Amino acid sequence: MKEMYGRMLLVIPPPLLMEEKALYLKPPVWLPLLVALVAGSMYVVGKYVETRHMTQFTISVQGQGTVNAVPDIATLNFGVQTGRQKTADGAMKMLTDNMTSVIEAVKAAGVEEKDITTQYLSLNPAYDWNDGRRVDQGFEANQSLMVKVRDLEKISAVLDAAVRAGANQAGSVGFTIDDPEELKAQAREDAIADAKMKAEKLAGDLGVRLGRMQGFWEESGYVGSPMMMRAEAMDMAGGYGGGGPIAPPVPAGEQEVSVSVNITYRIW
Repeated sequence: MKEMYGRMLLVIPPPLLMEEKALYLKPPVWLPLLVALVAGSMYVVGKYVETRHMTQFTISVQGQGTVNAVPDIATLNFGVQTGRQKTADGAMKMLTDNMTSVIEAVKAAGVEEKDITTQYLSLNPAYDWNDGRRVDQGFEANQSLMVKVRDLEKISAVLDAAVRAGANQAGSVGFTIDDPEELKAQAREDAIADAKMKAEKLAGDLGVRLGRMQGFWEESGYVGSPMMMRAEAMDMAGGYGGGGPIAPPVPAGEQEVSVSVNITYRIW
């Protein structure tokens, strides 16, 4: 039997036939299709195995970093409330006079003008209800200030000056750090080191190797709370003007700058 030009040559021996005859048989039509299907299935299986081996495993850990620092800025909140006045003009005039005195006193105590900010200003009608009827009683005006004190030793002096000048509205004292970025950077460094140490320990417990970082998330903030001033400490003798109580010392303490990170590592 010979192969000739893609055909099969079949030679029939003489004993079987009186004369030699050559028969040419074509390959079946379905044979190329079968070969293609087999080859394609091998390719698919190969790609599946390849994809399966490329699967990545990761672990995620959280790290915490904290830095304590003494605040260098105090924020004071206080204001002036006129009470009921007969006219709107009268209420605004009283407010303007008293608030001007407060601001000048605060500036004289060592606060720069750029550190004095109005938080809100309002003028509202005042009225009572009598047997279901509204009885107008004039107007009252209010103004509240936020004052930054950069020299913490002057907190008490600024509060005392404000009260003596006419501030009669209760507020609060808070503390903050003027430029926290350097402290946040240090806390972040500690948080990353903490997360990496935890990841290495976890990888060792799992019996795997720690790979490259795959993801990072961060959250930062401060831990601290403002101190509320009692309303009685802001009351003026007779309601307006005159002398008031001396403001007590206000320790700043320490403030906590914290950074929390979540890091995802690849493992092998």
